[in-house]
Amino acid sequence: MEGLTKIDDLGKPRVVIVGGGFGGLELAKTLAEAPVQVVLIDRQNYHTFQPLLYQVATAGLDEGDIVSPFRKILAPQPNFYFRLAEVTSIDTTEQVVETTIGKVRYDFLVVATGAEPNYFGDAAMAKNSIAIKSVEEALELRNSILTNFEQALQLGDHEAINSLLDFVIVGGGPTGVEIAGALSELRTHVFPKDYRELDFKEMDIHVVQSGPVLLKGMSANASAKSLEYLQELGVQVWLETRVKSYDGYTVTLSTGQQLIARTLIWAAGVTGAPIQGLRADCLVPGNRYLVDGYSRIHGYENVFAIGDIALMKTAAYPDGHPMVAQPALQQGRRLGQNISRQLNGQLMETFEYHDKGAMATIGRNHAVADIKLFGREYHLDGFIAWLAWSFIHVISLVGFRNRLAVFFTWGWDYFTHDKGLRYIIGKTKAPLVEQDMEEKAIV
Repeated sequence: MEGLTKIDDLGKPRVVIVGGGFGGLELAKTLAEAPVQVVLIDRQNYHTFQPLLYQVATAGLDEGDIVSPFRKILAPQPNFYFRLAEVTSIDTTEQVVETTIGKVRYDFLVVATGAEPNYFGDAAMAKNSIAIKSVEEALELRNSILTNFEQALQLGDHEAINSLLDFVIVGGGPTGVEIAGALSELRTHVFPKDYRELDFKEMDIHVVQSGPVLLKGMSANASAKSLEYLQELGVQVWLETRVKSYDGYTVTLSTGQQLIARTLIWAAGVTGAPIQGLRADCLVPGNRYLVDGYSRIHGYENVFAIGDIALMKTAAYPDGHPMVAQPALQQGRRLGQNISRQLNGQLMETFEYHDKGAMATIGRNHAVADIKLFGREYHLDGFIAWLAWSFIHVISLVGFRNRLAVFFTWGWDYFTHDKGLRYIIGKTKAPLVEQDMEEKAIV
């Protein structure tokens, strides 16, 4: 076929996976012994452990601690092939995906493109805020935070200084509360040592949540405790409040109040990242593909979707499974098993989600966890929950080197109250603050 990109033909059915997140990577690993050729296509050559992106953004971890190259992870798997590219469209008639490096033929196609920030059509918000869905965005946020303080040292105007010291976080889910907790720890233990000329009593951290509780979807205990912990840390929480607009300086709330901040962190929601070429009726609100119990996209026999991009309606989850790592991992594993079963002439088995609970950390020694074991649910908070959160996240990282690096980094930080990755390299969202000539004349 004309325009096909060069990939060895193993003479086996080819499974093309678009996206190497939790679901796509787990699927590829599950197919290691299957009589198929696995081709993974991704815009990056590495897998990112997204739950710890906020730690990169707040100087707690190096970006290299939470990523691992696909070729390294799956090097022992002889049926695995990787291509660095972006998929632009799908042609289900010819059974090819069109990419930036050419066309790739498939026998089974799995869309695992995940989700992207949802700004609800607000172009100004998309332009002026910072989300944390990728390593690049996490680094951009870290650079912006540090650049803010460097610029604040050059100013004499109180309002201008405060605009650089204050942060507004939109969204009270795990990402929102975790980054608020991390910023409060930096405000207490780190920034006053680095920037002695600034008064960090003036640094305000706001969390704006549209609903009545934080950590919606977790238990009432988790919601209440997370609010209590944030307030203890001096974070101002705005419940049942929305951000109406943000121009890069002024945050206007639905209450009519205004906050001044150069940095607004967007953690308010996500939308699916679909690919052109599939029928319009298989895409549901939220830009997710409607799939059946076998992860097949509505109307197709050999095109599947897993993870955040997929919406599988069940009696227990009529609006689809939570857009977090566990459903993606379990869907990837089940789909890999089903592809093997189908090739062996066996019937596929429907997917059943096993909810293992959820957790979030809110600064040092503070966390909340809803853990489901043996048919029972346990609600933890405080130091015990923080230990559980730390343990689960360390063992869930891909690669022994990453686990070891994060374990020792967190241990060092815990005993020294230090965040050693406070450097500015690369892109920053923070604007250069204009000063009058008189201020610039003498330093």
